[in-house]
Amino acid sequence: MNCLAIDDEPLALNIIEDYANKVPYLNLIDKCTNAFDALNIMQQQKIDLIFLDIEMPHLSGIDFLQSIEKRPYIIFTTAYPDYAVKGFELNAADYLLKPIEFNRFLKAVNKVYGLYNLQREDAVSVAPSPHRENTGTPDYLLIKVEYATVKVEFNSIFYIEGLKDYVKIHTGNKPLLTKSTMKNLEEKLPSNMFTRVHKSFVVNLSQIESIENNRILINGRRIPIGSQYKNSFFELVDRFRL
Repeated sequence: MNCLAIDDEPLALNIIEDYANKVPYLNLIDKCTNAFDALNIMQQQKIDLIFLDIEMPHLSGIDFLQSIEKRPYIIFTTAYPDYAVKGFELNAADYLLKPIEFNRFLKAVNKVYGLYNLQREDAVSVAPSPHRENTGTPDYLLIKVEYATVKVEFNSIFYIEGLKDYVKIHTGNKPLLTKSTMKNLEEKLPSNMFTRVHKSFVVNLSQIESIENNRILINGRRIPIGSQYKNSFFELVDRFRL
């Protein structure tokens, strides 16, 4: 994977470079101390992954990311945990707090590499139409509801509820009921955005309002955290906890 590191601290860039050189599938194209240089590089090179600092002068990492129309995978690298929720909202693949340890770095890039390979397999197995621009991984699901097929954007989903042979997708509009299994649907969701918290519930991480007493509050609904998923869920939450 071609990657790019953006950070206004040269020491932080050197650490990312050292770590990236230890991972065989990472090809660090360049290091930049500001987002403007990075934009120039991205116009000349295909970049698959960006290690992105947030607090930078002139143009912050978040402003930079929001300015990109076709985004590569993003791993935020920052000394500030305050932006964790924003990282979820921007669908960042991971969020690394400085000082970054190599084992944590490796876990993050392994996750991205898995997503990257899945995307490549999808591109090979599904030939794009010659009349339609290939925009990469879709940001929506196509759900069969009764006699219609409905497009559901990932961002609009609050949570998904399993009901025996059906799943109910709770969105900002009315819930959608479709015949499927939780496992089948979970495989179609981006893992950096959704996580299983109970045998009957998958939640959108960016929609979580609060967590209290093994319950997650989303859109007025308290969702239980199952014992089977408790450890993995709280390990994920701890990465973003202040």
